[in-house]
Amino acid sequence: MKIVVRTILFALGLSVLMLASCGRKSNRTVTELNVDSLFIDLGKADVARRTAKVEKDFQKIRSEQGFNGVVLYAEGGRVLYRKAFGWRNLIQQKDSLRIDDQFQLSSVSKMFTAEAIMLLYAQGKLDYEDDVTKYIPEFPYHGITIRNLLNHRSGLSRYETLADEHWPDRGVPATNDDIIQLYAKHKPSPYNQPNVTFHYTNVNYALLASVIERVSGQHFEDFMKEQVFAPIGMDRSYIYSLRGTGRLKTYVDTEVQGHDLLRKGARRAQDDYLNGVVGDKVMYSTVDDLYRFSLAIECQAFLPDSIQQEAFKPGSPEWKNGENYGFGWRLSEKHPGMVYHFGWWKGYRSFFIRDVEKGRVVLMLTNTDNIAVGEMLWDILNDTSVQLPTACPNRNLIFGSTFPEK
Repeated sequence: MKIVVRTILFALGLSVLMLASCGRKSNRTVTELNVDSLFIDLGKADVARRTAKVEKDFQKIRSEQGFNGVVLYAEGGRVLYRKAFGWRNLIQQKDSLRIDDQFQLSSVSKMFTAEAIMLLYAQGKLDYEDDVTKYIPEFPYHGITIRNLLNHRSGLSRYETLADEHWPDRGVPATNDDIIQLYAKHKPSPYNQPNVTFHYTNVNYALLASVIERVSGQHFEDFMKEQVFAPIGMDRSYIYSLRGTGRLKTYVDTEVQGHDLLRKGARRAQDDYLNGVVGDKVMYSTVDDLYRFSLAIECQAFLPDSIQQEAFKPGSPEWKNGENYGFGWRLSEKHPGMVYHFGWWKGYRSFFIRDVEKGRVVLMLTNTDNIAVGEMLWDILNDTSVQLPTACPNRNLIFGSTFPEK
């Protein structure tokens, strides 16, 4: 009987958090991520022990790595730890960071571009096996599918190298359409033929953003805001856009500036002409918004599981150095049951790891370009000294018939 009661209370507690954070409608009220006392009281001693251990681990990262940024750790649907360390301005060491500060996600942006593609697939507006030239007819390479782009199996060479060689004025931002025209004009040799091997390159996700624009008839930044961020309640997230910008300003217009850490100290990272290319980077978000996205995946609040799970399947039959790639998520043989992505670009680093089996999430956002915390984060996730219940074990048990259907 006690087990039954605890199960019911567990479900009720989860529903307080999930009903708001996982609804599809953009006009709903979004609650805070923390749950009420009923939920917190369940397994209170275990929660306290786990929280203390996680706090100790992050404090160690702060002391040993000089971490400057914001972290969030969640387990079993509970946010156990959220904290901001350091400064917005590292040069003068002023303006303390806040938990709700927005950081550039760099390559962690790719999982959201993939999510948008999956949404269009769910709506019947494209197919993963479609040739890219169906949507971008001026693109000079044939035989590359949407799936190849998602899995980094296109074989295409880097757009950064192409642009550095041929873009005439780095004071003027290059757009996705500009990059497509550079490929059409110069036709750089691919690394290999399509669908031969996994080769990670940013052009794949830049092209996916262009596909989204061609299919939806919207600018990428508008589509993402209206069709992805708003339905999940990611109200502090946006795509940085240089559309219509004549010449670059020196710095990105944002409160949390990126910094390059040099021998002489921190230097504020300047805006870059390739920041005009979207889909592979330049999304800004907060740890709370990213966790809300993780919850939406857990409880199928955005896409049905039959479609969402495609993102976490190995896209290549071979594992290159024990690594593989789904749709916007990395996979590793060394860390089974986990999906993740890290990012680096122009003074920012980002870390997003989901341990699907243990129901754990680690998020770290920093406005510095030099920090090595990968192994420390894996250690936190692999700690088995305390195990809390997993979030969203049964969608119908938690939400019943009140949960909005797709």
